[in-house]
Amino acid sequence: MSIIPLEKLLEASPGDDLGKIVHIARNMGELTEALRGGLPPDLAEHLVAAATRDNGELVVVGSTSAWAGRLRFETERIMASAKAHGLDVSRCRFIVQTSPEL
Repeated sequence: MSIIPLEKLLEASPGDDLGKIVHIARNMGELTEALRGGLPPDLAEHLVAAATRDNGELVVVGSTSAWAGRLRFETERIMASAKAHGLDVSRCRFIVQTSPEL
């Protein structure tokens, strides 16, 4: 079994399973940064991740339950940022990070 360099793995074809995972991860990263950009810096740092579901749901991950609650108050701003990013989202759900940061 040969060792495949990480750079080669990250350039996987979008049609294969690994390529789909890489594509999803990149999209999540871009969306997360776009949503953070629309928030005050002290709040943005507690938005851990964001993703969309096929049903139009935007899922936002807060670093703790308290910060997820604070983010919830910014639902309109977050939804507007997602739409400005080109997404067709109809509702937003907030969840809490379940594993510690590495």
